[in-house]
Amino acid sequence: MTAIRIKRAAIVLAAIAAMTLTQPAAAQTYPSQNINFLVAFPAGGIADVVARLIGLKLSERLRQTVVVENRGGAGGNIAAKLVAGAAPDGYTILATTTGLAANETASKNKGFSVNDLRPVAIVAMSPDVLAINPKNPAKDLKEFIANGKEKSFTYGSAGVGTGPHIGAEYFFREVAKVKAVHVPFTGGAPAVQSAIGNHIDALVLTLPTVVPPINQGLLRGIGLASPTRNSAVPNVPTYGEMGYPNVYSGSWVGFFAPAKTPDAVVVKLNGEINQIMKDPAVLEKLKSIGFDPIVKTEPEVAAYFKDQVATWAKMINAIGFSAN
Repeated sequence: MTAIRIKRAAIVLAAIAAMTLTQPAAAQTYPSQNINFLVAFPAGGIADVVARLIGLKLSERLRQTVVVENRGGAGGNIAAKLVAGAAPDGYTILATTTGLAANETASKNKGFSVNDLRPVAIVAMSPDVLAINPKNPAKDLKEFIANGKEKSFTYGSAGVGTGPHIGAEYFFREVAKVKAVHVPFTGGAPAVQSAIGNHIDALVLTLPTVVPPINQGLLRGIGLASPTRNSAVPNVPTYGEMGYPNVYSGSWVGFFAPAKTPDAVVVKLNGEINQIMKDPAVLEKLKSIGFDPIVKTEPEVAAYFKDQVATWAKMINAIGFSAN
């Protein structure tokens, strides 16, 4: 009996040891080296601004340097593909926007899918804003759309396939039923300058880029694709207030790891970032430029991202857009 008991005890101990070994050592000691944030868009954009703000605070909390590197191009697909193929150890993290969800439907030949990435945290959301030059005769969104039914108009965005482009096309075609001619730019800044110069009839961009010119009176915001007004531009009404309810379009900024990154690493990063999102200084900074902070647990983030992929697929399929 003693021999049998000894044998059983040995089996149990072996099983426990095996379970312990299946937990990656990296997850148990994480982080033990620098963490790299690959930003999917150029410096100065909304993803870059948020990534650097979070990266700085994360460095302080984890006592490891967070290196922020911009890898813009292909609508965010270049950086996303690099992270999707990186070692799943938590040291290479993608910082990106709604474009990741939209590209899953719009860009079929990007070399990866969202299933190759794992949501870590989605930290901030900002609505798209429709703005016009103050010289435009339309006093509000209702009048602007009414004028558009009589004559086509131009609108600018930060580029083909960006969230504001897709959201605007969906609104103009499917909701407002007007003919709008898209004028793509190579970023938000040149689009804003063109609108200020009155070279295009309207501008649709994610709010942070347009907050300064709206508040300075250089542009007039006439519609926010949001359920509520935004504190950064309190005088700009929502689409719903203007007679177009349930028209929501905007861009979030989120962080993603390779799909096989250990649970312990993802949960730790999610928890640390969520704590950063409760920092009054961080909240004030984000709200001042037009972002609404988001705090979600790791399972909540995964569910939210899945819903976002489906939502953008609906809009993209409705307007027949393809980036290929």
